[in-house]
Amino acid sequence: MKGYLGIDVGSVSTNIVIIDAHNRVLKGLYLRTRGRPLETIKQGLQQISDSLPPNLTVCGTGTTGSGRHLAGVMIGADVIKNEITAHAVAASTVVPDVQTVMEIGGQDSKIIILRQGVVTDFAMNTVCAAGTGSFLDQQASRLNIDITDFGTLALQSSNSVRIAGRCTVFAESDMIHKQQMGHNLSDITNGLCEALVRNYLNNVGKGKEILAPIMFQGGVAANTGIRAAFNKALHMEVVVPEHYHIMGGIGAAQLAKEEIELTKKTTRFKGFNITSLDYKTSSFECDGCPNACEIAEILENGKVIGRWGSRCNRWDILEVE
Repeated sequence: MKGYLGIDVGSVSTNIVIIDAHNRVLKGLYLRTRGRPLETIKQGLQQISDSLPPNLTVCGTGTTGSGRHLAGVMIGADVIKNEITAHAVAASTVVPDVQTVMEIGGQDSKIIILRQGVVTDFAMNTVCAAGTGSFLDQQASRLNIDITDFGTLALQSSNSVRIAGRCTVFAESDMIHKQQMGHNLSDITNGLCEALVRNYLNNVGKGKEILAPIMFQGGVAANTGIRAAFNKALHMEVVVPEHYHIMGGIGAAQLAKEEIELTKKTTRFKGFNITSLDYKTSSFECDGCPNACEIAEILENGKVIGRWGSRCNRWDILEVE
């Protein structure tokens, strides 16, 4: 059996996926990165290898996300792609005629516009947390409710209140004010869901032509209150795929599959035994020009196997012989 491995390393979560030759997900893991991507990748690969059938052979590997270079040199990836490409590919596989992909994670959010299967425009929000999952996590904590109950509670609202959602600080003070006015918890949570959606559409989605079919993916897609708020704001139904929380990893695996099938090359995957190797990261400042780029490097058992981070190509090597 042929399998393809995809890894999406983000600041909040790391997704590790194995798909088969028909793009079906055989195994998918959603792990918290917790600021330790190397340990999380090793942990995830160990879990994946323990659960795979013995007759499965990994024929291709791909990485994406903010830690894609780190993961790529670590596992020996065949493709290293940005998250825009990975999410677009994964969404197109689920809904071939998808025209809009909305992805909201823990620390960032993005919108991807596709026309006839080709990405024509995109935007990302990596500056403010007001339009991301951490915004809801913070407000849920202040309201003393579990984030998993947030969406269900919001759907019970009969009189939504408007809460300022352009900034997390303003949202907190406005939310406290609404509590003091006597609004109930379900109305406030629904107001927070609608605030996040407004923030997303007014910032990330500003100036974008949002057309159906619309895919909604990322960890926040689990929140039924956010789904309902998007349906209401857009006057269109958003589609949430089965594997909404690991779509980046699925896209990376699919891109690896396409690369191997196109080039007919043998995978560079080092194997699951890398979980027993010692990995460390370090960085240094380049003094080659006034840019003073911070160069990151990764070491495997004490040997440098990759460097990246420069504006030029002086240090951008993903393999050191």
